[in-house]
Amino acid sequence: MNVGKLFLPVLVFCYIAVYSYALADTTDADQKINSQGEDNTEESPWLLAPTFSSDPKVGTSLGFLAGYLFKLDSESTSSMAGVMSSYSDTNSVIGGIFLRSYWDADSKRFNIVLAGGKIKNDYDDFLGTGLPVSSTDNMKLFYTQYLQEVHPDWFVGVQGIYTNYLIVGDNFASQELLNLLGLTGFDSGAIGLMVMFDSRNNQNAPTSGLQFSIDNFAYREAFGGEENFDTLKLQLKQYLPHGNGHVFAYRVNGRWTSDAPPSGYSSVNLRGYVRGQYLAPHSLLLEGEQRWHWKGRFGINVFAGVVCLYGNNRNCDNSNNLYPSAGIGAQYLLKESEQMVITMDYAEGKGDNNGFYLRFGQAF
Repeated sequence: MNVGKLFLPVLVFCYIAVYSYALADTTDADQKINSQGEDNTEESPWLLAPTFSSDPKVGTSLGFLAGYLFKLDSESTSSMAGVMSSYSDTNSVIGGIFLRSYWDADSKRFNIVLAGGKIKNDYDDFLGTGLPVSSTDNMKLFYTQYLQEVHPDWFVGVQGIYTNYLIVGDNFASQELLNLLGLTGFDSGAIGLMVMFDSRNNQNAPTSGLQFSIDNFAYREAFGGEENFDTLKLQLKQYLPHGNGHVFAYRVNGRWTSDAPPSGYSSVNLRGYVRGQYLAPHSLLLEGEQRWHWKGRFGINVFAGVVCLYGNNRNCDNSNNLYPSAGIGAQYLLKESEQMVITMDYAEGKGDNNGFYLRFGQAF
């Protein structure tokens, strides 16, 4: 673990926490004074949070998320429109705009994301081949989703995605290996359906409830892509409160593909690993996290999980196909009225896989 790389995000996290805590104290004092007359104190609708990640595979990345909060009706979760961007010490850059909206007492939900960037990767052991690979990923992404409540806590909806994703090796050997593995990228367009049950008490940082969803994507040349294949994904998340503000959260994910090219395979979606370094047609994930409320707006997290990548004669009873992860982190309640948090995590995977993250929101 590189202690020097950890200093900056820890410093940023502490600065945000101290500044926000002081600002909250001032606001509370103003409210007490105003309570003698008319209370006109309002929390700012603007949100600005830094993002940070560091791992031995793709380097160190620093960025930000800026958002504007607004309510479409008084009974719905606050909607957010915003921008995000990051830059890494490998000269990678990514940016995007997004809208996350809720209305009609949370019975209607609409999300849209536009993103693009250039990502440079340096893998020491790419896909378990034992060979180093340097690549540049040129990426453009459009994603949208609409959900409609059809019964209390039950939603159905549609979603669509289009990516112009190209992987280019930075030297002849890397390019030859990528071509051999079939990882040269492709244009892809897909539409899909989703069914979801959601009884969580909060969309931003839930402390109770359950979310279950199953959805698919049908990638077709007719939608502007270069490949025809299908994916199916299942997700289960539950939040179990206990004690004084403590929460135990866990999630179970599965992703399965049919006729997918290697670039459309499933990967390891756990802290401590780089997405895309390990691939297989299918994946299963199990992760748990204990979130302790410590004092005021502060909390401490510990987590552990494992992913199995299988298919093409690979199965989950072989430890080579299992990717465990464990770590520790902290959280700070950035905007109390919306239960929005900023979290900081350090995770260790198997081998030399590890990562440090400063993000807006919980990991799940």
